[in-house]
Amino acid sequence: MTHPHSGFDPAASSLAGDVAPEVMAELLSVRSSIDNIDATLVYLLAERFKATQRVGHLKAEHDLPAGDPQRESAQIARLRMLAEEAQLDPAFAEKFLNFIISEVIQHHQAISESRRPAPGAGRPASENTAEGRDERA
Repeated sequence: MTHPHSGFDPAASSLAGDVAPEVMAELLSVRSSIDNIDATLVYLLAERFKATQRVGHLKAEHDLPAGDPQRESAQIARLRMLAEEAQLDPAFAEKFLNFIISEVIQHHQAISESRRPAPGAGRPASENTAEGRDERA
């Protein structure tokens, strides 16, 4: 059965016909759980990025740096501990968080840059021409 909006077929498999029907049924059942978890992850990440966008706007508004190395280190240590508790490879969890952190920093930099006036913006027109500029500056 395909999902009407996405064209996704949860029963799609290159194994169909090569595996006993009861094995295929169990495989599809487990994959259905994985599909639900993946969908949840996407929505959770979307919510996380909405929150980090708000942080990015606050940082830009107050002229703060996009990255916060002390916060990032603390988050990585926290996530590694949580990963160990959840029996997830801490190195994988760290790589995943590092990827997210780098994306967030890029978003924060873009927000900050979008708030800066363009070169020459806000100055009188005479200052934007060669005649209006002090060439020594």
